[in-house]
Amino acid sequence: QVQLVESGGGLVQAGGSLRLSCAASGLFFSKYAMGWFRQAPGKEREFVAAITWSGGMTYYADSVKGRFTISRDNAKNTVYLQMNSLKHEDTAAYYCAALKGQDVWRSDEYDYWGPGTEVIVSS
Repeated sequence: QVQLVESGGGLVQAGGSLRLSCAASGLFFSKYAMGWFRQAPGKEREFVAAITWSGGMTYYADSVKGRFTISRDNAKNTVYLQMNSLKHEDTAAYYCAALKGQDVWRSDEYDYWGPGTEVIVSS
C-alpha cells in the first residue's frame, strides 16, 4: 500500500533551520506532484509548498516564500522541505501529500497523506 513518512521535525530556535523529508513507497512517485501542508493547534490545515512531478515547477504560500524551498529526488522517492529563518508562527504539524491531479493548492485534491511531523519554533 501507499506510504508517505515524514521526518526531520523537531524543536528549533527562531531564526534557525530544519530540513523535512518525506519518503514515499507503494506508488509511482515520479507520476505525482508532491505538497507540504501544515496545521497549527486550533487552526485549519494550510498549504505550504508544492512541486510538480518533474520538479520543474514549485509553488509556495506567501508566508514562507523566500524562506522555504521544496525539492524532490525521484530516484530516492523523496521530497524535501528546507526551512530557513524559522519563525514562531511556523510552529505546526507538517504533512506531505501526493497529488495525481493538477490543483496543488487544495488539500482535498491530494490522494495520499503522511502522518505528519512536528515542528516547534521557540521565540
